[in-house]
Amino acid sequence: MPTQPPPAIETTALTKRYGETTVLDGIDLRVERGVVFALLGPNGAGKTTTVRLLATLTRPTSGSARVAGYDVLAERPRVRRAISLTGQFVALDDKQSGAENLRMMGRLRGLSRAAARRRTAELLERFDLTAAAQRRTETYSGGMRRRLDLAAGLLGEPEIVFLDEPTTGLDPRSRQDLWHLVRELRRDGTTVFLTTQYLEEADRLADRIALVDRGRLVAEGKADELKSQVAGHRLDLVAVDPAAYLRIVQRAEKQSRRLHHIPETLTIGLPTDGSAAGVRALLDEADPDRSDVLRFSVHQATLDDVFLTLTGKEHQHV
Repeated sequence: MPTQPPPAIETTALTKRYGETTVLDGIDLRVERGVVFALLGPNGAGKTTTVRLLATLTRPTSGSARVAGYDVLAERPRVRRAISLTGQFVALDDKQSGAENLRMMGRLRGLSRAAARRRTAELLERFDLTAAAQRRTETYSGGMRRRLDLAAGLLGEPEIVFLDEPTTGLDPRSRQDLWHLVRELRRDGTTVFLTTQYLEEADRLADRIALVDRGRLVAEGKADELKSQVAGHRLDLVAVDPAAYLRIVQRAEKQSRRLHHIPETLTIGLPTDGSAAGVRALLDEADPDRSDVLRFSVHQATLDDVFLTLTGKEHQHV
């Protein structure tokens, strides 16, 4: 019987401390091959530290991790040959052309001159950069630079691609272009490990999502599964004035309702199943005298609701 290939990534009690500060606190992850896996969390939650540990750029304090079947400590060279990493900031030589950057990266990857040229031509075409291939990269737009950086990471045809907040600072069209490239990687069988602050990005791209907060894994699953943990829908209430807003908040907190509230717009969001009966009951509970609510609306739950509900008290009130 053929043996089952190991998962693309597997960690057990992965921990990282810097002095007295615990950045990662016993993370257990399992990422299957050929999927897009998104790691979400607020700033300082441990996302980039996780990527650095898995990419062998730093060592864990305790616990274990295997990437592409290889131990990140005992088999670091094998891990590095199996992966590519695109960070938040592009790693390009601005004084070289796009083609020169890729050929140089190919040679550093161990490709022959002929192989580096061939692979460079393939990637320039794939990433729609052929027309700009001979231009210095300092003349490239942000989206073009990000595409070139990602292309450089694919020169060695890695099994696993780490993308650490790759669309930060990109305009909407460039972000859409990068999403298309991520879908192409998945279609070709490449595993993509994505960290992002854009919840819509994870919702659209990821097969599975893990949510970390203060170094701990607080939730994991498909997007719909995570949304169902919070509520199927959200009832947004807009108060008539600040005093009414405070009364609604106090009533919700008294009932131990999870809520998101925006003081600037006098808006309170409450989880609901979306049914007419459920919405009526919440309205009566929040505004028994029918004098505090100016208007309301019902929305399907989003990853924003999951994020705000599960990632620490200070992140629930935004």
